Parts: sequence; structure tokens; C-alpha cells
Amino acid sequence: MSEIGPAGTAERYSRNEMMIAAAARELAGTRVCFVGIGLPNIAVNLALRTVAPELELIYEAGAYGAQPARLPLSIGDPTIVTGALAVMSQADLFGLYLQRGLVDVGFLGAAQIDRFGNINTTVIGDYRAPKVRLPGSGGDNEIALHSRQVFVVMRQSKRSFVEDIDFCTSPGNKPGHPRGPSVVVTDLGVYHFDDDGEMRLDTLHPGHTLDDVHEAMGWQVRVSAELGETPPPSDEELRLMREVLDPEGRYLG
Repeated sequence: MSEIGPAGTAERYSRNEMMIAAAARELAGTRVCFVGIGLPNIAVNLALRTVAPELELIYEAGAYGAQPARLPLSIGDPTIVTGALAVMSQADLFGLYLQRGLVDVGFLGAAQIDRFGNINTTVIGDYRAPKVRLPGSGGDNEIALHSRQVFVVMRQSKRSFVEDIDFCTSPGNKPGHPRGPSVVVTDLGVYHFDDDGEMRLDTLHPGHTLDDVHEAMGWQVRVSAELGETPPPSDEELRLMREVLDPEGRYLG
């Protein structure tokens, strides 16, 4: 497990643990969350055990109000039906809940994102002859369009934070479309969006600098005039991540 700390000193948490804890905290006060695959999965389940104990989780396979006994390995893992308020077809889940505007937050991951929060999870390179074919949209496009807010968690690099995404899987903050992402959490910091829809860095994670951010960004990012430092993970957050949610290190490693 790679450790980080201010001024290069060893700390008690990894970059991934910092990112996941920061992402989970953004869900404080949220009631209904549509959970994307990958990093959103562990962040949302951490929030359920910390800042949002009444959180109702929705998984694309058809579970509403899930209370997984362990961290699901995928959206089709049988544990997502544990304690669920309802289990239904995917069509009913989307039609009766998501498309009716009953989801507070859609929590997504991304392979690429641009300054306005447009998301690519489809291909890297030209669509007709891609360098990499990604998992695709799944339900991400509808989640992005119909959720009241969209949160994104992803690791940051110049390959992922790009000036122009290779394919728009899910729309960002554009004129006429006010429901693009409102929060992006990475392993370097936490971003929100200005009124014109452009991403803005609001807090840096401990041990990182603006130079680190600029080196991992494909454009000149806006920085808040009141830039702060993200609080590090608490002992309880670390215990839950390491002992309860991800003892095998699938996400934390």
C-alpha cells in the first residue's frame, strides 16, 4: 500500500483511501443514491456506514434500498439484494425511480472527463478504430441525465483529465443541460463547478501541491480563492475500508 504524507513524510493512509473517504463524505445528507461500478461502489458503501446511515442504495441490476452485507463485487453480485426494500427488473428500476426524478445522487466513475464534466466510458481513440474499448455506458447516460446531482470519483492524470474527451458517454454541464456533475473527487483533491459549468479545485489532499494538480491535468484548471486542505481519513473510516469493506485490497491497493 503506497503511503503519502505532508512534505513527503510517511502517513497512515494511501492515496486511494484518501480519495474514497473524501468521496464518501460528499454524500452527507443524501437519501437516494444510484451506485455506479468501480470506485463509486466502495465510496457509497463507506458513506452508508458513516455520514449517511439512512442512505438508500440503488444498483442497476434491479435492487432499490440495498443494504449489502459486504462490498458487492459488481452490480450483479447477489449481496445487493440483502435487506433491499425492493427487487425488480432493470426496466422498472429505471422507469419507476430514475426517470421519475427520484434519485438524489448518481455516483459515477469515468475513464476520461473534461473541464465541463463530460464523461467518457466508451472508447479511447477513434470510435471506429479505438485504441481501447471500455465497458461502455451501461446506465451511466441515463443516470447522468435523470439524477438530481451527479458525483464522480476517479484517479487523476493527464490521460483521464483531458481537454477533449474521445467520446461523450454522459453529458456534462452545457447550456441547456444543467444536470452535469456537481462534484469530482480524485486522489489529488476535490472539485466543484462554477456557475458557467467549469470545474474548480476547492480542496487539496494532504501532501499534494498545485504543481501536482497541474501536472495531472490536461487544461489550466480553475482554483478556488479559498483553496483548503481536505481532512484526512479518520481512524474509523480507515478501519471500515480495510477491515469491513475491502480487506483484500481490490480498491485500496
